[in-house]
This record gives sequence, structure tokens and C-alpha cells, in this order.
Amino acid sequence: MLAAYTRPATQPPDHTYMRMDTTKKDTETGLVMDQSLYLVKAQCTQCHSSKLIVQNRFTRDGWKQKIRWMQANHNLWDLGETEKPVLDYLEKHYGPTTAHARRAPLKDIKWYKLESVQPQ
Repeated sequence: MLAAYTRPATQPPDHTYMRMDTTKKDTETGLVMDQSLYLVKAQCTQCHSSKLIVQNRFTRDGWKQKIRWMQANHNLWDLGETEKPVLDYLEKHYGPTTAHARRAPLKDIKWYKLESVQPQ
């Protein structure tokens, strides 16, 4: 059996700055403030909590599929001309981020052979 280890990551320098989240959020819902916020609140949070939006990350097609699923299974009304700005908002603020992506492939892998252990 083979196993691997990688070199430890380098330590960040002491002068590393912290990334601050400066995005303004609605105090009532926790949704990102935007010109379409009230439209999204009217269309989405009438039936469910804003947490269902905040905790998910979907592509535009993913959000559109969720809307279609709610229309088919939970009697969500036709969003009509408001669907595009709602999807624009969801895609912009709650789309996939790189933080949720898979890590980069490992580098400098050194393989070694595991010693077999005899059962006692």
C-alpha cells in the first residue's frame, strides 16, 4: 500500500491582511443590499425564509431550476417580467464562489511504502 504526504504549506507573513466583508446586508433578511433586493424579498420571502437563499450557491440555471421546482411543487406563481431581475440578483450575489470549489491538485507528492502490521 502506498501513502503520500505533501510539504507543509508556507506560513503567511505577519503583515498578511484580513479580507473584510464590506457588503451591506438587509438587517431583516440578511440578503445583500441591491436595487433588486425588494423585488427578491417580495417574490421569494413571501413563502420561505431568506436563509434558503443565503445558504445556497447556484448558477443562474440552478436558481431557475429551483424556481421551476417551486412552481411545479409549491404553487409558486409565474414571476413574469420580474423573473429576469430576480435571477440577475441571485446569480450576482448567490452564485458559486471559488471558495466552494475543489482544492488545487497536490504538488510535490512523495510516495512511500507503508509497512504492513501483523495482527496479534
